[in-house]
Amino acid sequence: MFVTAQQLEQQMPDATRLLSDEPEMETSLHYMQLLLLVTSLEWLWRDCNDFFIGANLTIYFSRQQLRNRDFRGPDFFLVKNTEKRSRNSWVVWEEDGRYPDLIIELLSESTADIDRNLKKNLYENRFHTPEYFWFSPENLEFVGFELVGNRYQEITPNARGWRWSDVLGLYLGTEAGKLRYFTLDGDLVPTPEEAAIAAQQVAIAAQQQASEAQQQASEAKLRLQQEQLRSQRLAEHLRSLGVNPDSLS
Repeated sequence: MFVTAQQLEQQMPDATRLLSDEPEMETSLHYMQLLLLVTSLEWLWRDCNDFFIGANLTIYFSRQQLRNRDFRGPDFFLVKNTEKRSRNSWVVWEEDGRYPDLIIELLSESTADIDRNLKKNLYENRFHTPEYFWFSPENLEFVGFELVGNRYQEITPNARGWRWSDVLGLYLGTEAGKLRYFTLDGDLVPTPEEAAIAAQQVAIAAQQQASEAQQQASEAKLRLQQEQLRSQRLAEHLRSLGVNPDSLS
């Protein structure tokens, strides 16, 4: 259906009409990677209400973009210091002109060139997004950039190949073929499921320690009772021989 520029402009003030227009993730690898990035960060910041994570969600940022039907939706983006609530899309003019603070694109054979060039230029020159990373779930290519002045400069990886994100206050790096978050101390940020498993393991270990401590206490108590019984029998034997055991102490 043909949509006029006037109709598009009439739509613009109402963000609820601007639904996301992004294609499905290309492979299950991409889908699982995106899910991992979202759920683990949501778990880490579970007590915070001042951020928004967009997952394969369109960002609407200009009238020209709407007229050209030139929609751009990062695979993953983060906006800090904003209201944490559900959104159909990210509409810049409905969000006080806010653009993402961090973007991650998941490379695929069909999008890699766009992500490395066209989108990188857009995020650098139009969005002025402070940090931009891309990662390939297929060949594990991982690169990160930070905005220095008005230009992206590559973030130098550490000895492990991880790249620090000032926006996140975390490292991004690969682990078991997946892009993961790591704390400053090098600890892996878990998903809710991983955190639950770890908590269960800690509880089981604590229960085992308590059981072992109880067993040791029972064994010590039994040894004491046996020692007391032997002392009692010895005292009775001495008395049968006419010897007062108390006089021997």
